[in-house]
Amino acid sequence: MAKLSSIQKNINRSRLIKKLSNKRKDLKNKLKDKKLSIEERIILQNKLNELPKNSSSIRYRNRCELTGRSRGVYRKFGLSRIKIRELSMSGDLPGVVKSSW
Repeated sequence: MAKLSSIQKNINRSRLIKKLSNKRKDLKNKLKDKKLSIEERIILQNKLNELPKNSSSIRYRNRCELTGRSRGVYRKFGLSRIKIRELSMSGDLPGVVKSSW
């Protein structure tokens, strides 16, 4: 089980990302405009820098829904490899069967 503070921090990051994603996207699109002068682009870059760092989507970490483990998480299930194995062996994951050939 991961530390509860790490899990909570990640939840807060996801809220910030959802809240500020449109503003961040607009600023980035304006920055890409080559018609703007350098001074205007610097002003836009400063506005982007003033946004919280945790509002950037790159800072979000995929975590297991059950344990909070941050490594070995499968996107399809939202679970870590360890929990996928445990649940599939007990038959709790529908559609997952042990492979044999």
